[in-house]
Amino acid sequence: MLLQKRPRGLIISISLVLCNHPKPYSTNRHLNARIATSDFPNTSRAGRLGDEDVEKVYRILRRFHSRVPKLELALLQSGVEVSSGFTERVLNRCGDAGNLGYRFFVWASKQPGYTHSYDVYKAMLKILGKMRQFGAVWALLEEMRRDNPHLIKPDVFVVLMRRFASARMVSKAVQVLDEMPKYGCQPDDYVFGCLLDALCKNGSVKEAASLFEDMRVRFTPTLKHFTSLLYGWCKDGKLMEAKHVLVQMRDAGFVPDIVVYNTLLSGYAAAGKMVDASDLLKEMAKKGCEPNATSYTTLIQAFCAREKMDEAMRVFVEMERSSCDADVVTYTTLISGFCKWGKITKGYEILDQMIRKGHAPNQTTYMHILAAHEKKDQLEECMELIKEMKSPDLSSYNTVIRLACKLEDFKEGVRLWNEMEASGLSPTLDTFVIMIHGLIGQGLLVEACDYFEEMVGRGLLSAPQYGTLKELLNALLRAEKLELAKQVWNCLVTRGCELNVSAWTIWIHALFSKGHVKEACSYCLDMMDANVMPQPDTFAKLMRGLRNLYNREIAAEITEKVRKMAADRQMTFKMYKRRGERDLKEKAKEKTDGRKRRARKRSWGGTRGRTTVL
Repeated sequence: MLLQKRPRGLIISISLVLCNHPKPYSTNRHLNARIATSDFPNTSRAGRLGDEDVEKVYRILRRFHSRVPKLELALLQSGVEVSSGFTERVLNRCGDAGNLGYRFFVWASKQPGYTHSYDVYKAMLKILGKMRQFGAVWALLEEMRRDNPHLIKPDVFVVLMRRFASARMVSKAVQVLDEMPKYGCQPDDYVFGCLLDALCKNGSVKEAASLFEDMRVRFTPTLKHFTSLLYGWCKDGKLMEAKHVLVQMRDAGFVPDIVVYNTLLSGYAAAGKMVDASDLLKEMAKKGCEPNATSYTTLIQAFCAREKMDEAMRVFVEMERSSCDADVVTYTTLISGFCKWGKITKGYEILDQMIRKGHAPNQTTYMHILAAHEKKDQLEECMELIKEMKSPDLSSYNTVIRLACKLEDFKEGVRLWNEMEASGLSPTLDTFVIMIHGLIGQGLLVEACDYFEEMVGRGLLSAPQYGTLKELLNALLRAEKLELAKQVWNCLVTRGCELNVSAWTIWIHALFSKGHVKEACSYCLDMMDANVMPQPDTFAKLMRGLRNLYNREIAAEITEKVRKMAADRQMTFKMYKRRGERDLKEKAKEKTDGRKRRARKRSWGGTRGRTTVL
């Protein structure tokens, strides 16, 4: 990776994690009209001074991020004045395209008279954590300890804890707590509470409860600690454990507040225990803790989810009678319920009532109405609603782009994409996947490849999205576009994407299923050269194909490499081979059974409507 020489060691360590080499957008003929930098208006997203410079830098990053020397030259010639606030805004503008933000972060650090502030480091850590580049996160922390130790604050570690917790890496999240003293930060009750909160909110309440008991001596329990555990158990549907936490809370001398009651109320509602929820609402008033808008909205939401709209409206009326003013969330919940069950007209009535009461609808409010129109394939209504919204967000654009693709209105989809980016929004992984699937469905494979390569270039492809890769490769090979499929695969290889056994298997099986046996074998050898062992059924499939081609030479080469890799992994080649044959037979049987089931369904469907004439 070509980077300018820098005295610090961060660049090498992070670059190994983030090494991507996307090809320049200027070579992508199908995207030139869509992303030509000169066509972007200088929109003001919030009317703040300098937004034009942020947009200018963002366009430069998109255009040259794969060619570092040209990127740095373009940034120098842009005339922008680098400051901590400006750098942070550029990082936020890059959104999920973490590689773009990282490029600017590195360039800014080398500018004379400039040093990264705490907020800039924190923003970069959030981006890296969101990309799950945890090695790069620790490398950045090491740089901070070496060069700016005074900037290391507890909130930095809280960010890291939350990222580990969201990835369900509990031991790593707890390890952050133990590592803090090495960086000159002593964890306190607040930091420990943040760790418990992160674990409970991400499905690790059992581990959080165990940690809470182990750490009671070290960290004095607070109301926030108990509330986090209560939330975790309620979210997990374990109401008995939640009640036990409530008892522990009272034994520790804490009086349940409105947050505690609302959390338990939410647990009852989620479990469908509406009688208990209604009783708890009455108990709150008796205990001197008057229900607020959140309390009533929780019940309304539960009734809406079960299509009990009359009950939801009853609670809403009761709320108004108790002099508790409904807020935006309450109205949005009702609108969501009516729209979900196809009563869009009633949803619009609630929307009008909401506006009359002085509440401005938010993005979520409109989103529910958009989703209802999408369900009925009402593109024109969606477009009208987008115009009515002051500043549509990514979810709104994603919804309308998805509907446009579904209705095979590709031009409208591209127009919406351009409008979205011109308004200052960056397409996310979901946006790219929507467009790619839509293009594949319309048979516009070249354009689908262009969007896929841009997605990869922005560093947005992750392992869970290998389904998109599989669909694209299979579509290309069905259309006999082998070279274009190879170009897509080479894009992944050259841009440093994570190529695990699943990714290799998708590509090799796609080639094999379309009769490209030799190519499949060639890539299987490449996979093993990358120290990735093929799945047993992949090996068995290739051996069968090579036997049909009477190609013993390649078969022997693959077999020898697999035998060696099996030995290195303390596996017996005989068992590996046997498992592959078994897996092939099971998959063939499943395929045959599936065909039989579908044939029976077709047969039943054809005879169901017939009547016997006597």
